[in-house]
Amino acid sequence: RSIVESSSVQPVADPTTDSDSRLQVLVPHKLRKPNGYSHQEALFGIPSYGASLQQFLYYADSDLCSLHFNDDAIARGGYPAREMDSSTGKMKRWPSPFILMVDRGQCTFVTKVRNAQHLGAAAVIIADNTCLCTSATCISDEGCRTDAITMRDDGSGADIVIPSVLLYKEDADLIKKELMSNHMVRIEMAWPLPTTNIVKYDLWTTPTNVDFLREFRDAAVALADRAHFTPHMCIYNGISYGCQSADGETQCYHLCTNNGRYCAIDPDNVLDKGISGADVVRESLRRICAWKLYGEQDGIGTKWWNYVILFTDRCSSDTNFMLEACVKSVMQNVLMDYTKVQDCMSNSGGLDGNVPNAILEKALMEKEKTGVVIVPAVYVNRRSLHGAVDLPVLFKAICSAFRDSEPAICRSCMYCADIRGCIQNGGKCSHWSELPHGSYGGGDNSYGGNGKRSGTISTDRYFSMMLLVVALMSGAAAVLYQRNRIEMRERVREIVTERISMEQQRVVEGGGGAEQLPTVARSMGSLVVENSGSFMIKSGGKTRLSSAGEVGDGVGYTPVSLEGDHNDAQQIL
Repeated sequence: RSIVESSSVQPVADPTTDSDSRLQVLVPHKLRKPNGYSHQEALFGIPSYGASLQQFLYYADSDLCSLHFNDDAIARGGYPAREMDSSTGKMKRWPSPFILMVDRGQCTFVTKVRNAQHLGAAAVIIADNTCLCTSATCISDEGCRTDAITMRDDGSGADIVIPSVLLYKEDADLIKKELMSNHMVRIEMAWPLPTTNIVKYDLWTTPTNVDFLREFRDAAVALADRAHFTPHMCIYNGISYGCQSADGETQCYHLCTNNGRYCAIDPDNVLDKGISGADVVRESLRRICAWKLYGEQDGIGTKWWNYVILFTDRCSSDTNFMLEACVKSVMQNVLMDYTKVQDCMSNSGGLDGNVPNAILEKALMEKEKTGVVIVPAVYVNRRSLHGAVDLPVLFKAICSAFRDSEPAICRSCMYCADIRGCIQNGGKCSHWSELPHGSYGGGDNSYGGNGKRSGTISTDRYFSMMLLVVALMSGAAAVLYQRNRIEMRERVREIVTERISMEQQRVVEGGGGAEQLPTVARSMGSLVVENSGSFMIKSGGKTRLSSAGEVGDGVGYTPVSLEGDHNDAQQIL
């Protein structure tokens, strides 16, 4: 079963500490546990570090192992029951987003989770089918097991982006019983990132995986003593893979050392020339020894990083990779003692003959314990970083794991669009990708070169800019109002002028009486009639209207002659 499910067996851990993630039942309250549910987190998928997921749980009545399963039929089954779909006459599908529970067995964990992801699940809970022998409440007809299961990647899980966990049988049975009684269960899954004052991170890699090492070197050095780094070389147990015969001879050609004990993949896949798997094992042992001598104590390993990069530049070709002269030259350039490194390799057991090597044996045990399948693989404070491993992902994970104050390089570059360029430029960022939480201005909480974030706006400047914007908008509104007022006056002038012209013409042609003018005066002010026949109306000491075409607010009218009888003078005005 361990081969089918790509799982490894480990001693049973304390249920409260066997995973850094948290699993809790929110509804119904009777299933809630004070410290959450004990579980094992998968080593594939992409959890939301520092976040949580709360959704309703559904139980699939399928093992989700078929590669060509009827997803619609599966999604319309399971528990709890839903109402019927009027368009199909079948039960409605699981409403997204949801968390899906599926029984363990029949295929790999990766296959189950991939198929659940295809069905639309936001996360997956694998219900264990065998009791742990340490459990006093678990009931099983198949006996019990003394080991805990690790949900390992079978090598094909790179396309899985949802998180998943394994829930132990005694707990899974209680939740399944509730679901199969058609009662809703709401689950919370959380992934708090462990925080410390000194972050520890581990990198699993090989000597031929050069791109990531070159990219991250400057970041590792810049983090200095605030982050403790440990490199691990990924090799394979040749005995487990059948590379050593019964008489102790190697059966895997040039892939292994120590008569088939320790093996590595041929990087160029050509067994009879170029770099061999045995060459990779030798360089792996050399790098482990170099780290023990020049990096293990301070956790930074500047010389180790310099050796790795310079070796890549000078010795990574097919002809130079296995040349000791090239290795010796590189070590001299980075101020390493070649003899001390060679002594470390020899004293651990060497690489010749059917004898174990203590350092490589330890590397195999650590690899098995961790469950590493795909390299490079990174762990930050013992938590695996899933998905693609690159500089931005690892740098942000490390910076997010500091409990109190992060290093200046984190404050300077964590939110920079070009993290590598920022690090290489001494913490100066040319373009920000996002605004960090709680940083608006200068001081220790701001971000930028030398620990201060350049390009942010202080509170005073922010409000000054806001006041300026308000002032500009107010000015624009005032100009627009004045313009509209002038246009209105011009329109009124045109209307009144036209009206008076029409009335003037009618009065002149039809005649009228001037005795009406005092009536107008009473309505608009005092009427003054001059001998010339012109007139003006005054009110409050100001000219309101005159036959000269004046009016108090500057509006002009066509002059009206008062000669003769003007009975319609009031109408004219």
